[in-house]
Amino acid sequence: MAQPPLLQLSDISLTFGGEPVFDDLSLIVQPGDRVALVGRNGSGKSTLMKVMAGLVEADRGDRVVPPGAAVGYMEQDPDLSGFATLGDFAGARLDPAEAYKVEAVAEGLKFDPARATEVASGGERRRAALARLMAEDPELMLLDEPTNHLDIEAIGWLERELKSTRKAFVLISHDRRFLSELTRATLWIDRGAVRRQEQGFEHFEAWRDKVWEEEDQQRHKLDRKIKSEARWAVEGISARRKRNQGRVRALQDLRAERANMIRRQGTAAMELSGGPASGKKVIEAEGLAKSFAGKTIVKNFSLRVLRGDRVAFVGPNGVGKTTLINMLIGQTEPDAGTVTPGTNLMPALFDQTRAQLDSDMSLWDSLTGDPDMRVSGKADQVLVRGEPRHVVAYLKDFLFDERRARAPVGSLSGGEKARLLLAKIMARESNLLILDEPTNDLDIETLDLLQDLIGDYDGTVLLVSHDRDFLDRVATTTVAMEGDGEATVYPGGWSDYRSQRPDRGGFGSGTGAAEPKGKSAKKGGAANGQGGDAAPAKPRKAAQPSLSFTEKHRLEELPKVIARLEAEIAKLNELLTDPGLFDREPVKFRKATEALAEREAKLSAAEEEWLELEEKAEAAG
Repeated sequence: MAQPPLLQLSDISLTFGGEPVFDDLSLIVQPGDRVALVGRNGSGKSTLMKVMAGLVEADRGDRVVPPGAAVGYMEQDPDLSGFATLGDFAGARLDPAEAYKVEAVAEGLKFDPARATEVASGGERRRAALARLMAEDPELMLLDEPTNHLDIEAIGWLERELKSTRKAFVLISHDRRFLSELTRATLWIDRGAVRRQEQGFEHFEAWRDKVWEEEDQQRHKLDRKIKSEARWAVEGISARRKRNQGRVRALQDLRAERANMIRRQGTAAMELSGGPASGKKVIEAEGLAKSFAGKTIVKNFSLRVLRGDRVAFVGPNGVGKTTLINMLIGQTEPDAGTVTPGTNLMPALFDQTRAQLDSDMSLWDSLTGDPDMRVSGKADQVLVRGEPRHVVAYLKDFLFDERRARAPVGSLSGGEKARLLLAKIMARESNLLILDEPTNDLDIETLDLLQDLIGDYDGTVLLVSHDRDFLDRVATTTVAMEGDGEATVYPGGWSDYRSQRPDRGGFGSGTGAAEPKGKSAKKGGAANGQGGDAAPAKPRKAAQPSLSFTEKHRLEELPKVIARLEAEIAKLNELLTDPGLFDREPVKFRKATEALAEREAKLSAAEEEWLELEEKAEAAG
């Protein structure tokens, strides 16, 4: 006998602040489902999950959970008031005889159940919320970014636990490998609609691109039909105006249908601009040692970083990755050893605590009040790589609506704060980029863009991340900090590091990630436990013909051309929706129709040209 669904949402509609979030949304979660919930930042993933958990009530529609079925939700910002310790919170709904479950989960997630809630960090609070859910083990687990604030070792433990469970779960995460390893179905939120595919996340991007391609084809066919009907309206209506008013109304309906098509949100227009080239040697560290409160952070560590290297630092939380980077860039003094910086360095720092952002300031003031971005005498402009830009226009580059420009930074989501901080550091020229946990909270499309920007960046990158896929895509050298002061340099990214340490059961072992085979540890230098030269980049595919200077310039300009044409087309469409325009001003109607056809042709040509140049650029990369 078939089991009833664990959760069913039917015809859900929800509005926040006058803006629709969902309309007529329906979905089902079956026993044993392993579902990835994906979508752009701000698309409503967390809101939908709260509706699924029963924490947010929809304006309309039904939520049905069968009697006896438990639905558990991992809170992003749990309320720990009334609980003395993290363990008290995690085990509050368990029978005292089941307290061991909290201890077992706490060991895997690496937090202390006895830690007082009043001194616990945000990361510890989130781990306690995850421990509470894992210990209670409901029939359906709703996990909203469970890997945030977890190191790779804890992510591996969680991955193994979820693989072994028979319970259903719905999972929001930016970690590609985590999603690919665990999910067998995908829910995709896109412009207020939810689509489902009975395949895991590893198939998501191919599915998404196919859906978008079909949309583009449908939009193109509709545009051609509107163009044809508009031409008929100009050339053939005058002799039989009364008989053909129905066809004119049909044309107006087509235009209304086209205007109501919800355009996809583009990717952030982020850009990293390398400043003047640094010297070939960027950092030379010899025999570094550092301890805090009796704990050895690093001992006898040496590293040479050359211009263009992408050096990743990996290790458990608290091992001292940020401290080591701070020593390398001169912000922290070592107890022993020397650090010699290269010449002409222009560093830019993305810090994991987002300390550069003031929660009480507005987005506007956060940019215009930055001394590095301030334009003298211009309260509404910021300096972006040496050029003045209107603050709202620059915020739009990072996907902020102009209505949010005066909102406080504290009201932003984690992903939005990350984008704002990226906007600040990308406004200045640099040749040394320090990225401490940049992947937290960013959606997958923005991560893809950040990865491409790092790949094209002319300068040098020092990176801390627990995102295994991101490390594999970006890093050319990995510094593994495994505790007790050990820091070892390996060529390549995360999987390369793991493949070179098959005999070691330390940090990162057993994470469940597929490892490359047939590689051996590099002898001497970088793999001898004492550091060494940063390794050269991994071999790349044979180079394809690159873009000419003119083509590169055209590729940069085309998005602006396309945006201008789209704006002009929207205005013309709005003008032509007036049903009485032809009767009142036939000449104006004819000219507007001709202008519309002309701009639509130019838009189509510009989009095709951009696509050809983009494909050529990708092939050359």
